[in-house]
Amino acid sequence: MKVLLTYDMEPKYLAQLKEILKDGELVLKKGKEITDEDVLTANVILGNPPKGRLHENADLGLVALNSAGSTDYCEKGVLPDSTVLTNATGAYGIIISEWMSGMILNIMNRFPEYRENQKEGLWKRNMAERQHIYGAKVLILGTGNIGSEFAKRMKAFGAVTIGVRRSSTKSVEFFDEIHLNSELDELIPEADIIAMCLPGTDKTAHIMSRERIFSMKKTAIIINVGRGTAIDTDALNDALREGAIAACGLDVTDPEPLPQDHPLWKAPNAYITPHISGGMNSPVSRGVIAEVAVNNVKAYLGQGEYRNVVDRETGYKISE
Repeated sequence: MKVLLTYDMEPKYLAQLKEILKDGELVLKKGKEITDEDVLTANVILGNPPKGRLHENADLGLVALNSAGSTDYCEKGVLPDSTVLTNATGAYGIIISEWMSGMILNIMNRFPEYRENQKEGLWKRNMAERQHIYGAKVLILGTGNIGSEFAKRMKAFGAVTIGVRRSSTKSVEFFDEIHLNSELDELIPEADIIAMCLPGTDKTAHIMSRERIFSMKKTAIIINVGRGTAIDTDALNDALREGAIAACGLDVTDPEPLPQDHPLWKAPNAYITPHISGGMNSPVSRGVIAEVAVNNVKAYLGQGEYRNVVDRETGYKISE
């Protein structure tokens, strides 16, 4: 048995993995170090390997991604039909929801403006009307781990949390209301904050269309940590420049990376970070990813059940 590990795993979990494998081969390689031979001879791959030749490995039993997003590996022909695909759902909720909360607080309290004043040594107050999370209607598209962790934090600030999902309106912890995607046109005009935590699929592409963006309150803020394709970028740029919405906070864009000359960089009240809200630089996230990986290697060997199995038709984790 050969396992290819494509990211740094902390010693505690690496020791567990080696103990499970016993006489099996464990290959540790990252990025450009990974060869075609590594991909073509592995029985298990832990991490996000190069996609090009995965489909040629008939003995590839498991790919356990270190990302929550898995749509790239769900495309037809990327993996053999028999390969189990799992993702890192549950690993990024804490770190990404903290980014989301921080972005909202930065925008509402005008911290970027005061930071720029500080550079010039300006003691200058902006006494325009302040916005609050307290009492705000927060519309959260995606009620999984990230959306739920964000809802938890918004509830602590005193917001009304409204979740939107693909199917089922059964209650979800930390949400005051749960609605379906089909109700978005009625919900968007009432929201003070719209938070997007959606994967990139055909059904989420431009779910925030021009019409929906321009139906938002002029005082509303939109943030996106899912996939940039979920928002019509040109429409968002136009809405900011026309004052149709108050601000946006983006950690993902379309296209991505956002070209240096793209007008969105300089749009009024656009705040952009380069897809860093989640990642392997969080010890909390790394721990969850490693726990899932170790569990799933055991499952591959017939010891227990897989965690975070992905439905390749939808790109979502199968409910457990």
